[in-house]
Amino acid sequence: MNDFPPWKVWSITIMLVIGVLLSIPSLLPQAQRDQIPNFLPQPSINLGLDLSGGVHILLEAQTEEFLAQRVQNMADHIEDSMDRADVRIGDISRSGGRVSFTVRDEAQLDEAMEIARAQTEGVGLTGQRDWNVENVDSLRIVMTPTEAGNEAAIDSAVGNATEVVRMRIDELGTREPTIIRQGAQRIVVQVPGLDNPDALMSLLGRTASLEFRLVNFDASAEDSLSCNAPIGSEAFPYADATEGQGCVIVQRRVMVSGDQLVNAQQGYDQQTGQPTVDLTFNAEGGREFGRVTQENVGRPFAIILDDEVLSAPRINEPILGGNAQISGSFSVQTASELAIALRSGRLPVELAVVENRTVGPELGQESVELGGLAAIIATVAVMAFMIVTYGRFGVYANVALALNLFLILAVMALMDATLTLPGIAGFVLTVGAAVDANVLINERIREEQRRGRKLIDAVQTGYKEASRAIFDANITNVIAGVLMFSFGSGPVRGFAVVLVIGIITSVFTAVTVTRMMVAVWIRRSRPKELHI
Repeated sequence: MNDFPPWKVWSITIMLVIGVLLSIPSLLPQAQRDQIPNFLPQPSINLGLDLSGGVHILLEAQTEEFLAQRVQNMADHIEDSMDRADVRIGDISRSGGRVSFTVRDEAQLDEAMEIARAQTEGVGLTGQRDWNVENVDSLRIVMTPTEAGNEAAIDSAVGNATEVVRMRIDELGTREPTIIRQGAQRIVVQVPGLDNPDALMSLLGRTASLEFRLVNFDASAEDSLSCNAPIGSEAFPYADATEGQGCVIVQRRVMVSGDQLVNAQQGYDQQTGQPTVDLTFNAEGGREFGRVTQENVGRPFAIILDDEVLSAPRINEPILGGNAQISGSFSVQTASELAIALRSGRLPVELAVVENRTVGPELGQESVELGGLAAIIATVAVMAFMIVTYGRFGVYANVALALNLFLILAVMALMDATLTLPGIAGFVLTVGAAVDANVLINERIREEQRRGRKLIDAVQTGYKEASRAIFDANITNVIAGVLMFSFGSGPVRGFAVVLVIGIITSVFTAVTVTRMMVAVWIRRSRPKELHI
């Protein structure tokens, strides 16, 4: 037992004291926690949705609109590609959920077919394409989306939408939200401790599809009032439209879109002082925005967000440098929310709220109290068993168990982890499992005594031989916990976090700390016999 010199004893003791101190803020009520001086570290455990209350939202992708937009996007790509290749085609039809057009010059038919096929992609390892390209009625080309292509596009869109939702919620500063896909078209969002669910639903439901388009000068006043867009144009209403105001008729071609944004921040208009949203485009978007505004000085352009016109200012001079500003009837909060939506990116598919539940903190408080009661009962029962069975060594095991509980809280607080109801279950389970190591050690020491070994040899051999089995068994448990955390979600991850932390700290306290206490006792008391 000579492997615990004074410096090592003091190092472990200081480490344990720090761990206990770091766990204390998590055990204090919020009112007392607020009284702790700011210069002192105050790590604390976050409570999950089931303990602190919060919002549970189920979002569903609107696939019909998404697939219609997919056809529209393909039509735009075909028009641009044919125009760049100088292939003359007629008007593009999007009826029936497919893209069809006529090639005006028969000599360009093969080239047009190649250009159309180049717009398609393979779907996984199936060998299928996402679009079928056919030549029908001599000079007409028809592009039809395949079922495999639609499924792959929806899967990719919902996956990307999940990440956009995650970024938007992170921008709100919430802690430990749960954001997971459910099935092919749904996303589950759980945000603990949120007190403004309406703002969250508004933010998540906003597609944030931003476009800058030139206003169509050829449209008549009657077209604007009736929202009747001529060929090659589209009509969009004002975001704050009044009755009879009509629509803004804009060109179909997009000058710059939100996909080319690199930043969006809430700002203020230098002349009016009103809240605005300041935009910064990437290099490509900045060049295109500058080119279009240079060529169209004196003409108005429309700023369109989610199919509504925010404003239609006149281009008084070229807008260079890749910066722009959106102004309108914004408050500071609405401008900040729009900036968050634009920064996080456009939702590739519109999401609708199909379920919204608010979990009150009363249920969580009851869960905390019952979980705490279970932990206390389990701890007292285990401690009583260890003292009755192993005497002094049982006391050492109980001290290690108490220290282990404090260390779990300290590590979780430092990791900014979240405690959920399954996490409390993992906490209680750790209490029982923590003393397993001490049972193995104590029984091995008893066995060595029965073999006739001397006191110190029996203790050393007992710890040495039992430690191998302890480490092997707990490594497998840690692997299982890591896998649960990696592939699980929500409650499973909450349980895995507490389990893994509890296993690591329990091995340290049950083996190293108890061995230190036994070594110090033997060195000071020099016992002649060992009763265990």
